[in-house]
Amino acid sequence: MKNISIFGTSSDAGKSTLTFVIGKILQEEGFSVAAFKAQNVSNNSKVCDDGSEIAIAQYFQSEVLGVPTSYHLNPILLKSGRGSSASLIVEGKVVTNKDVREYYRDLDLLKPAVKRCYEYLDEKYDCIVSEGAGSPVELNLMDKDLSNIFIADYYNTKIILVANIEKGGVFASIYGCYHLLPKKLRQNVIGVIINKFRGDISLFDEGIRIIEEDFKIPVLGVLPYSAFNLGFEDSESLQNFIQIKKNYKVNVGVISYPTMSNYNDIEPLIADEEVFVEFISSNISLDKFDLIILPGSKLVIKDLKWLRDTGLFGNIKGFKKNIFTICGGYEMMFESLNDKYALENESETIEKGLAFIDDNIIFEKEKILKKSSYKLFGFDVSGFEIHHGVSKKYPLEYENKNLKGTFIHGIFDNDEFRTSYFKSICHDYEGFSFKEYKKSKVDEFVNKMKSKLDVKRILKSVL
Repeated sequence: MKNISIFGTSSDAGKSTLTFVIGKILQEEGFSVAAFKAQNVSNNSKVCDDGSEIAIAQYFQSEVLGVPTSYHLNPILLKSGRGSSASLIVEGKVVTNKDVREYYRDLDLLKPAVKRCYEYLDEKYDCIVSEGAGSPVELNLMDKDLSNIFIADYYNTKIILVANIEKGGVFASIYGCYHLLPKKLRQNVIGVIINKFRGDISLFDEGIRIIEEDFKIPVLGVLPYSAFNLGFEDSESLQNFIQIKKNYKVNVGVISYPTMSNYNDIEPLIADEEVFVEFISSNISLDKFDLIILPGSKLVIKDLKWLRDTGLFGNIKGFKKNIFTICGGYEMMFESLNDKYALENESETIEKGLAFIDDNIIFEKEKILKKSSYKLFGFDVSGFEIHHGVSKKYPLEYENKNLKGTFIHGIFDNDEFRTSYFKSICHDYEGFSFKEYKKSKVDEFVNKMKSKLDVKRILKSVL
């Protein structure tokens, strides 16, 4: 069976969702499937079953496909670093902070790691569905493109193009992307999926004819725009979530600082019909909110300074209702934050925190990566840790009056804790099963997309 690459004809085409949709369809046909992305650029990551770190998109894809999570699914991850550098994570572990130009110059040194991981999966599964990155035909970067060109060329994968019609210029993006691909890769293109179509799909019948007859590219399906409020990969997709909640009971404000990370912690609240979520990125009044959440941050001291610059620092200090903080947001609650090894900053930096908690945060060189079950706030909670900051007095959690804070990500995924906590804010709150919600939404989404796809053509092309 041939492996598949998912190429977007532009960025934000829907590659991440189509990767698990195609993978799920192949699974339903009886094949074992793994999702893969050679290189990702994201502050949003999770700790795997093997204690390594990968991007949230690949973690979520593996959850949907029921595949054990490991670094093999995403061997190269870049996260925001100090200045113009990026934190380079190779095979699940932080290697160094690298200037972006230096990273691209040394890209060939990373290809062995990509090959090791891809070939490990190739031996275990019938098919690898490999997600590309951005556009595959950025001509000045094609020789540096690990996720698209390198994988598709080296492993001779079949290719599915995905085009976002919502952005406009869909014909130009399809025609241009296809004809700018190297000849070998053009010959491996199965066809194109038109994604995010709004309105009556029959209005695009002439568009299908043009693509198939004039461009000579098969159309594998026209997929309707469908909100999928799960697995948010980046801040752009996060800000585009849809809420229609007429009778919500709890109003939540999430502080959206510039390098906010692990905002998937908020997904259970976005899914909750009883909770309305608003992201706060300027100094607005916080009075209308029942709860303020400070989520994770990739550059905690930088985001803490941003709170001061915007005026939100003072607003949060004066907030008299409930505050919940996670990881980077938790660290901001302490008296001071000491980056003594310059892990986040150009030089050793000590910054005053919000001083809700009577201890100091020290950024240690060794990054804590742990996935486990924890005892938090009186509940058994499954989650994970991913942080450099350490508190000696409160290594996992802190609770006092209206403030709760923890280093543990994924805490709101736990129904028992979430229900109890929100009941303490609003007695009428009832709660729901987030696990059942996720399964239902994924199945509904996949089935909806499958009904619009030419599954027979896809299968025929890879068998």
